[in-house]
Amino acid sequence: MVDPVGQSVPIETRDQLVAELMDGIKPRDQWLIGTEHEKFPFTLDAIQPVAFEGERGIEALLKGLLDAGHNYSGLYEGDALIGLKQPSCCGAYSASISLEPGGQFELSGAPLKTVHETAKEIQDHLDDVRAVAQPLGLGFLGNGYNPKFALDDIPRMPKGRYDVMRAYMPTVGGLGLNMMHSTCTVQVNLDFSSEADMVKKFRVSLALQPFATALFANSAFKEGAVNGFQSYRSEVWRDVDGDRSGMLPFVFEEGMGFEAYVDYALQVPMYFVYRDGGYLATHGKSFAAFLAGDIEGLEDVRPTMDDWELHLTTIFPEVRLKQFLEMRGADCGPQTFLPALSAFWVGLVYDQGVLDAAFDLIKGWDANQRQQLRDDVPGLGFRAKIGKHGVLDLLRELVDMADAGLKGRGHLNKTQASEQVYLDPLKEIVGDGWSHSDRLIDLYKNVWNEDINQMFETMAYK
Repeated sequence: MVDPVGQSVPIETRDQLVAELMDGIKPRDQWLIGTEHEKFPFTLDAIQPVAFEGERGIEALLKGLLDAGHNYSGLYEGDALIGLKQPSCCGAYSASISLEPGGQFELSGAPLKTVHETAKEIQDHLDDVRAVAQPLGLGFLGNGYNPKFALDDIPRMPKGRYDVMRAYMPTVGGLGLNMMHSTCTVQVNLDFSSEADMVKKFRVSLALQPFATALFANSAFKEGAVNGFQSYRSEVWRDVDGDRSGMLPFVFEEGMGFEAYVDYALQVPMYFVYRDGGYLATHGKSFAAFLAGDIEGLEDVRPTMDDWELHLTTIFPEVRLKQFLEMRGADCGPQTFLPALSAFWVGLVYDQGVLDAAFDLIKGWDANQRQQLRDDVPGLGFRAKIGKHGVLDLLRELVDMADAGLKGRGHLNKTQASEQVYLDPLKEIVGDGWSHSDRLIDLYKNVWNEDINQMFETMAYK
């Protein structure tokens, strides 16, 4: 792996950090959609975890994709192939494949103009992966939490940053290792046209993130049995690290903007810095301490903008700000759920009238109400409430609003279908009030004879 900070610009002032975020501002006609999703690999014959090494391992899968002629180049750590990247037409890397700590296989999609393009990208990726994985006897499951494998049974991927995180996580929360190795999400990254637009979108999407958690709930199993939650992935995140996750009350306070987010991020404890091909632990000291030369052993290491960008990737609130906004509240699910998440949020925040209506919906909620909803949704799902309003009733309204926002965009595919079509699985869910978790629990109890292996055989990406 090339040292990412070898030629990076040194940080001289706080204004550089603010300017880095402000560089994400784009006019409306340049707004794009970036969809990311993770999935669990498993062996098709015995339904077991997949190691990194070996003829049927994760590295063999990556090498197969690298050799398959899809214009990938490899990302290495030492001699280990730990990811792939694909260049865009302009020479910058857009789409990439990376590994989460337990081997979760992640596609970070290219920034695209429409949800139609997102859906095609996902289909093409899954086709490419299956073509290599099936001869190896491997499959993939989209679920928010690993429904079968115990934490100790999941192989560890050989990435140095994860070694640092594994040592640090248990010191700040009870379920950090579960988050690292046993969860999968789908997220969408969206643009903004100004600081004010960023703030409104941040507030709307952060307040509504628990609704996305309920709508995409798909993690009701743990170690082969029902776990009592609609979204156990979301419950896990409540006990990971309060310094870098959660609902960020300051986003709703007067003075919110790029500077406020920078000031927040400066105080978030760091995991590491990357120098000379390795990750150096920073012992939970903040980025502000790094700038001040107040981290033991790193007093003479000069922070750079690449250090800052790396640090921003280790902050995990329900909505994350970089040069775009990341929606982080959803469980991974069936293939139709992946573009559905993008359609849901694009419909809500890329149409000005719908965004304004969504802001009117959430502006009266206070911090305690938002936090209570965040705490209740993982277990209660659609039965949770905010004030007098039930989550399911409001979700029906939100899906209708997203539908109107997509209709207004007017993007049609070759068959003249609107982006609205990607909301169909969500309309079904809010129509009958059964989450995907409810549906899987019903299958588990009444069809699969409580055999969790049936989930892998039935719900794997085909």
